[in-house]
Order: sequence, then C-alpha cells, then structure tokens
Amino acid sequence: MSEVVRPAYDSDLNDDEWALIRPFIPPHRPLGDWPVISKREIVNGIFYVSKHGIAWRGMPHDLPNWQTVYQYFRDWRRAGVWETMNDALRRAVRLAEGKQPEPTAGIVDSQVVKTTEKGGYMGMTRARKSMVANAISS
Repeated sequence: MSEVVRPAYDSDLNDDEWALIRPFIPPHRPLGDWPVISKREIVNGIFYVSKHGIAWRGMPHDLPNWQTVYQYFRDWRRAGVWETMNDALRRAVRLAEGKQPEPTAGIVDSQVVKTTEKGGYMGMTRARKSMVANAISS
C-alpha cells in the first residue's frame, strides 16, 4: 500500500519502484523521537526537484520541508548512497538484458575531444580588439 496521502506528482515513485530502491536508503539517525516523515516522501521530494529542475526552495508545500529533503539528499550523496544505488540498478538492468553486469567499453563524446584539441574555452574565444587602440590609430 502506498504511503502517499496527497495527489501524486509525475515524479513520485510507484510501489514497485519504491520496493527496488528502499533497501539502499539508510535508516533514520537515532536522534530523539522517531521521525514522522517517511523516507519515501523524502525520495519523492528529491525526485521532484530533479525532474522539474527547480530550486530546493521551490518544492511544493505538500512535500516535506525543503530543508529536510535537501539535508537527506546531501547526507546520502556524501555517504555514497546514490552511487551505490545507481551501480546496483545498472547491473540489474544489464543482467535483465542478457549482458555482463559491468560494461566492457565506454564512449567519449567527440565534441569534448574537439574542444580539448583547440585548447578549451580560451582556444575557442576570439581575441577582442581594444577600442582604445582603434581610437588612437584613427
């Protein structure tokens, strides 16, 4: 049964998705009373910000407080939760597709190579003429 008691957003996890990632979410810290905010709602808040490309402060008010959601996001990032989750899910998808769990090759975007060959940003920026020098020579 879903824990959401509000209208669902398009970024919310369904029950099957939550079942996949729930094992990767660390338990609440043992501080004071047990938290009343569900981890699923915290993840829904993080995914809302990610999908809609908004600032943390722009989260809808029916999701948990933005400071709480951001703090969990930050703690989990520092603890490597997102990387661990992504690696495990990538392996599961690859195995389901009949592939080896780890990729054996990688692709480098050719645009990155071309930019680097030219010297990066400075190699692509045209030199500017000094307006002072033009005024003097006129």
